[in-house]
Amino acid sequence: METGEKATPKVAVVVFVIKGKSVLLGKRRSSIGHSTFALPGGHLEFGESFEECAAREVMEETGLEIEKTTLLTVTNNVFNEAPKPSHYVTVFMRATLVDSSQEPRNMEPEKCEGWDWFDWLNLPTPLFWPLEKMAKSGFSPFEE
Repeated sequence: METGEKATPKVAVVVFVIKGKSVLLGKRRSSIGHSTFALPGGHLEFGESFEECAAREVMEETGLEIEKTTLLTVTNNVFNEAPKPSHYVTVFMRATLVDSSQEPRNMEPEKCEGWDWFDWLNLPTPLFWPLEKMAKSGFSPFEE
């Protein structure tokens, strides 16, 4: 951290885009969680609702249009091991595709190796640790 720079938590909104019993994951290309599989999402912008952020981030990263966006849970994630320690309050949303025939495109190849659908009971490894923690806890992004 730069001298005089105050560490402040950031808010991330991530989205379980659901298709059948599968979720959309991409392999990260970033300093935090490099080469791990993660959900689409990003930083909440000033004045933006969680639903607006979810739709914007999914569109920016995957080209997919989502609907029926629901708040699932919120987690508190402190990354002490990162090149630059950071603290994220992560808002987890669930959404479905407006049109189930849509296919994800890699809109930000500098940030992600690509997107694919994965069965929730057979997820790839390694998962981005906040997602891994949720999956191992027995959490399910699907409606009961």
